Amino acid sequence: MIKTDILIIGAGPTGLFAVFEAGLLKLKCHLIDALPQPGGQCAEIYPKKPIYDIPGFPEVLAGDLVDNLMEQIKPFQPGFTLGERAETIDKLDDGTFVVTTNKGTKHHAPIVAIAGGLGSFEPRKPLLENLAKYEDNGVAYMIKEPEIYRGKKVLIAGGGDSALDWSIFLANVADEVTLVHRRNEFRGALDSVEKVQQLKNEGKINLITPAEVVALKGENKLEKVTVKNTTTSDLTDVEVDNFIPLFGLSPKLGPIANWGLEIEKNAIKVDNTLDYQTNIPGIYAIGDVNTYPGKLKLILCGFHEATLMCQSAYQKIFPDKKYVMKYTTVGGVTGFDGSKKEAPKAVVKAID
Repeated sequence: MIKTDILIIGAGPTGLFAVFEAGLLKLKCHLIDALPQPGGQCAEIYPKKPIYDIPGFPEVLAGDLVDNLMEQIKPFQPGFTLGERAETIDKLDDGTFVVTTNKGTKHHAPIVAIAGGLGSFEPRKPLLENLAKYEDNGVAYMIKEPEIYRGKKVLIAGGGDSALDWSIFLANVADEVTLVHRRNEFRGALDSVEKVQQLKNEGKINLITPAEVVALKGENKLEKVTVKNTTTSDLTDVEVDNFIPLFGLSPKLGPIANWGLEIEKNAIKVDNTLDYQTNIPGIYAIGDVNTYPGKLKLILCGFHEATLMCQSAYQKIFPDKKYVMKYTTVGGVTGFDGSKKEAPKAVVKAID
């Protein structure tokens, strides 16, 4: 069983910043996220989307913001359970909680902070008759380990950053990469579109537009996909080993909705007059997953909520200590590689 001071459900920007604020108070954090990497939507859906409302950054790409947050929290050495969804929560007799994931991983903590953004993400699947037959047998909705596709024939469908970025990346891994999109125009970053066009000209990517995948074929595993030209309605069978539809992720509150929390319009109600605690003492909700009068779904607001949540969590974990947060300074801590790193440290006046 994984034990920690604050168990954070959701490794998006708000959850990551909560690690920093907890670290200032010398509280250990562990994060659970259904996605295979930290960063939430910023990493999975729009890593190259510019963000303009982060203090000190006139403009920062979403992916770069995640990288910066990961670097900021590195000295505090948080734990991660990635690619697993928080499924159930049990409150023990001592008031602490055990959260179990869909893969059976158990986590124990006195404080649970739900920072799940808009909820757990589920892939948007194409409407194909026999799709389920080939799931995990040639069809995948996320790329968790690119090396799986080395030497393979891969067909990617989609027109956003994920489809473009993975087509570019796999062009140097897979034996053959085909990118199918229902329009001639793409939604992704311009430099990615230009790179795909360049790779097409070099013969490293097969680009089929405007088109869509309309059928999957294969006896026991995926062998071919049928592609339909949306202008002429012509059908073409393409030999593939893997079909990866990257149509984005659909956010849902998921199993958290069954945890006995007060829910309003698919969001968790919290007390914003103090610390963003839910109706269950010891469970907080911060970021886009919560709701209260005047709520704004901004990353900046999530950072603020995470800060106050950590202050309240400290008082719950150490009820006999009173303290005043003065300011942050710099102190040496040991990094992952054993080297000495400089990290912010809170200057706290504690009164036992």
